[in-house]
Formats: sequence, C-alpha cells, structure tokens
Amino acid sequence: MRVAPAVVLSESDREWMLKQSRSAVAPRRLGERCQVVLLAAEGKTNEEIAAELSITRQKAGRWRSRFVEKGRIGIEKDEPGRGRKLTYPVELREQLVRKTTQAKPADATQWSRTSMAEAMAVSPSTVGRIWKEHGLKPHLEQTFKVSNDPHFAEKLEDIVGLYLNAPEHAVVLCCDEKSQIQALDRTQPGLPLKKGRASTMTHDYVRHGTTTLFAALNVANGQVIGECHPRHRHQEWLKFLRLIDEQTPADRDLHLILDNYATHKHPKVKAWLAKHPRFHLHFTPTSASWLNMVERFFRDLTVKRLRRGVFHSLEELVAALETYLALHNHAPSPFIWTANVIRDR
Repeated sequence: MRVAPAVVLSESDREWMLKQSRSAVAPRRLGERCQVVLLAAEGKTNEEIAAELSITRQKAGRWRSRFVEKGRIGIEKDEPGRGRKLTYPVELREQLVRKTTQAKPADATQWSRTSMAEAMAVSPSTVGRIWKEHGLKPHLEQTFKVSNDPHFAEKLEDIVGLYLNAPEHAVVLCCDEKSQIQALDRTQPGLPLKKGRASTMTHDYVRHGTTTLFAALNVANGQVIGECHPRHRHQEWLKFLRLIDEQTPADRDLHLILDNYATHKHPKVKAWLAKHPRFHLHFTPTSASWLNMVERFFRDLTVKRLRRGVFHSLEELVAALETYLALHNHAPSPFIWTANVIRDR
C-alpha cells in the first residue's frame, strides 16, 4: 500500500500559505492548494484532506506531492500544457501583434480594440487579452528627443563630473530661467475638497501678466538663489549674475551649469564674465535639459505652487514665488542626480 509523503513546513512557508488561504484577492485555486499542504503538514491523509475540503483524493495527493518535490513554486504555477487552451491559433495571434506594431488603420493614427477586432474578425476582448499578453498599449505614446550635439559625450562627462566630484573650494550652481509664469485668476471661485468630492476649479481663466524666475540651485546643499524679472533678456541675466556674485563667498570659484540659450552667450555677458574670472560656465548639450538639476526644482515649484494656484495680480504671483523660495531655503535638501538607462526603442 502506497504511503503519502510527509510534509514538513518551514515557518516562512507556513505564514505564506496561511496568508494565501485567507486572502480575498489571491486566486481561489492557490488558496485551496495551500490548504491542502497545511492539512498535510498536520499529518492528515489524502482521504481526510479530500473530505474536509470537498475535493477528490487524487487532487489532494497531487498538490501534496507537488509541494514535496518542488516546494512553494510547485503549487504557485501549473505544469506546462495545463490550463485553458488557446482559442485562436498561434498564427492568428502573431498576425494580430504584427499588424498592431507595423501597420495603422486607414482612418486613424492608432488601433483601438474595436477597429482591430473588425480587421482581424475576432472579439474586442480577445484583442485586449492578446495586447495585454504582449504588453501592447496602442492608445499611449511617449515623446523623446535625442541630442545631436557633436560634443555630447564631452559635455556630459564635464557636468556629471561636477555633480560627482566638484572642484575643491568651489561652488557648483545649476542655473536657468523659468519663463512665462502666468498669473492666472479663475473666472469663478471653486468648491473646496470634501469627502467624496475633489476640489473644483473652472477651466477658463483671466491672465494678469507673466514673470520669469531666474534660479541658481546649489548642488551641494540644495539652496536656491532666485529673482523674478518681467523679461529674460541679457540685461536681466546680467543682473542675476551680479546677484549670484553678491550672495556667494568672494573667495570661492563658481561653476555654473546652464543651457545654450542665446542670452547666456551675449557679447555683453561675455565681457562681464571676462572681468569676473571666478565664474566658469558649463553648457549642457543641446536637447539635454535633463542634465541641469535646477529643472527638478522647477518641476517641484510647478506641482506644489503653480499648477493649482490662483493669483489675482502679477504682484501676488511674484510674492508667492518669493515665499516659496524662502520656505525652500529654510530647510533645503540637495537633489540626488540619477538617470535611467535609455531603453531600446
């Protein structure tokens, strides 16, 4: 007479199986398999387990043996070849994927489940299931811009080198202008946030003017030197350079990271820099603003203060920006610069 293999559970396996058997979101079949193994670990026979769980003795024996042979993974996944068979042949599925990725409908720029279903003579749910299996999302699109700067590598290494290993006794500042910041006033007052309802804001607005925020982010400590100007010409840039000169230690060299905006290279700016040799400019490659860390500060400013802001005048907007800068500098924190590896397209 065959004897069912004994089941010995580690404490971690027992806790995991108890969690799965009681979970309201875990697959029901996994919970049942965990119950089989838990009862087997208590020393019960396959007949007793089958009677308690209302399953067959063969089913109880199968999952007991599977766990003994392969451990937890043996009950998490079905054996190859088991489960629901494909309704449509592999050739049709491959053709659908190929059509999704290499062709477009005659009347649109991307496929929908309905249009693909009509083109392939299958149901929309089948299209959605095949797309999900292959990670296809035709309704989404991402933007990109690859820098074509012939000196991209040199500039990249120069700026990253400043982030990772700044020159001794020097200050590294990431500088840029956030232009066209609008003082937007809504045409009607919105409703406040309450339980079951989001706060509201009218889609239309009255614009009371614009301002430009000049900012210099200290890479080492996260402090920001900032100043608002109505325009962003070379005259305003020179005023901002003088402000940086005043608010930084006179005995330190200043390394400024900035983009290739023409204002930064104006002849009068170059003449001023020639008289102030402690300023060293490092330009980002073209189409690579992500290298400038101050852009991360501008992003936070937009999300936290501007996007939902209501400003009844330009003066109120400028005051709000100055308050934000003051609060930021009260407890500054440096940004940790990282960059994801570009994935194949």
